[in-house]
Amino acid sequence: MNSRERRIDTRINLNVPLRFRVLNIPNSQELTGESINISQRGILFATAIPLLIGTPLEVSLKMPREMAGHAASDLKCIARVVHVEPNAFLGGKAGIGLHIEQYQARAAAKAEAETGVGVGVGVGAGMGAGKEPWAS
Repeated sequence: MNSRERRIDTRINLNVPLRFRVLNIPNSQELTGESINISQRGILFATAIPLLIGTPLEVSLKMPREMAGHAASDLKCIARVVHVEPNAFLGGKAGIGLHIEQYQARAAAKAEAETGVGVGVGVGAGMGAGKEPWAS
C-alpha cells in the first residue's frame, strides 16, 4: 500500500449494472452506471453522468450469486461521492468513488416471496450493522 492509499477494506472486482439517484435534487431521475469494484464501505463505478465530490446518492445493484452466496442479492445503499476521475474509462466515462454510509442487502428471492413482486430493498442499517454488503 502506498502512502496515498487510504483503503482499509479489500475491493472485489465486480462489473454489474447499477442504478443511482441524486438525493439532494428533488424528484431526481434514476440514472445508470456500471460497478468496477466494491468493498464493504465503498463502490467504484463508471458513468457518463457528471457528479461532484460530496454528492449524496441512493445506489441500487444486484449482487450476483457468486458474491452473495446461495442466491442473488439486491443491495440498496446511501453513499456519498468521495472521488471523481474524469475520462477514466472507455467512452469518456468518469470513475466515481463512493463511500457507503448506509446499506441493506436482501436475497432477491426472499424479497419477492415477502412482497409478491420483484422489488428492491429499503435502506436500513448503517455500516455499524456488522454485515458485509453482499451478505443476505
